[in-house]
Amino acid sequence: MRGLWRPAGLRLRLLLAFASLGLTTTAVVAGASYVQARNVILQQAQDAAVVRLKEQVAQVTPIRSLPPSPTELAAIAAELSDRDDSALVTYQGSSAGDGQLSALLSPQLRAETSSGRVVWQRRVAHGRPYLVIGTQLMTGHDEGDRRPSGLEVYRLHSLEAEQRSIDRLAGSAWLTGGFSLVFAVLLALVAARGVLRPVRELGHAARRLGEGDLGTRLAVRGTDELAGVARTFNHTAERLQRQVDELRRLEADARRFVADVSHELRTPLTAMTAVTDVLDEEAPRLPGDAGRAARLVSQETQSLTRLVNDLIEVTRFDSGTAALALDEVDVAEAVRATLRARGWTDRVRTDLPPGTAARLDPRRLDVILANLVGNALRHGAPPVSVRLRADPDWIVLSVGDRGPGLDPQVLPHVFDRFYKADSARSRSEGSGLGLAIAWENARLHRAGAARGSLTAGNDPAGGAVFTLRLPRNLIGSPWPDAPRSATAGGRP
Repeated sequence: MRGLWRPAGLRLRLLLAFASLGLTTTAVVAGASYVQARNVILQQAQDAAVVRLKEQVAQVTPIRSLPPSPTELAAIAAELSDRDDSALVTYQGSSAGDGQLSALLSPQLRAETSSGRVVWQRRVAHGRPYLVIGTQLMTGHDEGDRRPSGLEVYRLHSLEAEQRSIDRLAGSAWLTGGFSLVFAVLLALVAARGVLRPVRELGHAARRLGEGDLGTRLAVRGTDELAGVARTFNHTAERLQRQVDELRRLEADARRFVADVSHELRTPLTAMTAVTDVLDEEAPRLPGDAGRAARLVSQETQSLTRLVNDLIEVTRFDSGTAALALDEVDVAEAVRATLRARGWTDRVRTDLPPGTAARLDPRRLDVILANLVGNALRHGAPPVSVRLRADPDWIVLSVGDRGPGLDPQVLPHVFDRFYKADSARSRSEGSGLGLAIAWENARLHRAGAARGSLTAGNDPAGGAVFTLRLPRNLIGSPWPDAPRSATAGGRP
C-alpha cells in the first residue's frame, strides 16, 4: 500500500507548514473574533430596539377602554412608527399599521407575544436583515392593577446598519488572513534559508569529502543542533583524514618495501640464473634424483625471476613512473612476433588483417598478448584464437578459447592482483599478477579522453574472451598515472 503523498524538498515543506499554521491560526482567531463581535453588535442593536419599544409602549399605555376603535389602533400604530421602524397593532383580528409586517410574524412569535412577554426574532426579507419585536399593551385600573389587554404591538427594526458593520468586520478578517498568510510565507522563507543553508553546506562538504578532499571542514555557527552536526562532521572528517594518511603511509611503506626487496633479489637471482643454466646443461647427464632436483631448481628459479620482474613492474605502476615508448607498429606483425617468440604459432589460430598500423608501445603490447594467450592456453581449451579488428580511431584485439569460460563470480575479480580463480592451483601456475599487469598496460595507452581498456567475458558459443581496445593514434608519451594502492585490484 502506497503511503500518503509528501512534498519533496525541505524548503517546500517549511513553506507549506508555515502557511498552514498561519492560515489555521488566522482562521481560528479571526473566526472567533468575528463571531464574538457579530454577536455583540446584534445584541446591542437588539437590546437598544427592545428598550426603545418598551419606552414608547409605556407612553401609550395604560389602555382604559377595550375594545379599541380602528381610529385608536391607527393612532397607536402611528405613534409607535417612525422614519426607520414600522409598527403593526392587532386586537382580536383587527389590525392597523404596516400590513406587510404580518408576513414576517412566525406562529411561535405570535404565541409568545400573546402570553404577555416581550419577544424578538431576527428575520430576512427581500435580502435585508430585520429585527421583529413583539409585546402586548397593558390595561390599567384605579387600584393600579395592570394586566395584558390582548392588544399586541409588533415593531420591525432594520438591521442594515449593523449588517454593514458586520460586513466590514468580515472584510477586515479576510484582509488580516491575507496579511497573515503573506507574513507566514515570508517567515517560512527566512526560516528555510536559515535552516537550509547549513544543510546545503553539509551536503556540499560531504560531496567534496566523498570525492577525496579530506581537508574539507564546515564553519561552526552558534550552539544549536545544526552547529552540533557541523562539529560532528568536522570531527569525523579529521579522524578520517588521519586514518587515510596513516593508510597512505603504510601503503607507501609497503610499495617501497616490495620495490626494495624486488631490486635486492635481482642480483642473487642473476647469479642463480647463471647456475641454473649450467644445471640445465648437466641435468640430462645427472643420475635419477639429482637430475630431477636440478630441473626443479631451474624451474623454480625461473618462476621466482618472473615474479620479481612482475613485482618490479607493479611498483612502477603504483609509483606513477610507468611511461610509454611509442612507435609506429604493424599490429598484425607484432602479434605474430609475440606468438613466434614463445613457440605458440602452431597452437593459436589468428585472424590478422594485414596493413593495420598503430602508434603504441610494442613492448607493452607484447606483455599484454603474452599474458592473455598464455592464460588461455593454460586454463582454457583449444582452439585458442587471436582476432584483430580496427577502425580509424581504435584497434581491437580479441583473445578467446573454447574452455568452460569464466564463472560469474570470478569475472569481477579477474584483473585483481594475486587473484586466482582456483585457490587450490599450485604455485607454478602463476603468481596472479599477469592479468593485472596486462590491465595496467592497456590503461596506460591513452590520448586525452580516449583510454585503452581490457575487459573479460564469456563467448555465447563457449569459452572465455578477453578484449583489448587501444587508441590508434597516440601522440607522445602520456603523463604517468597517480600512485595506486599496492593491494588494490586492477578493476576500473
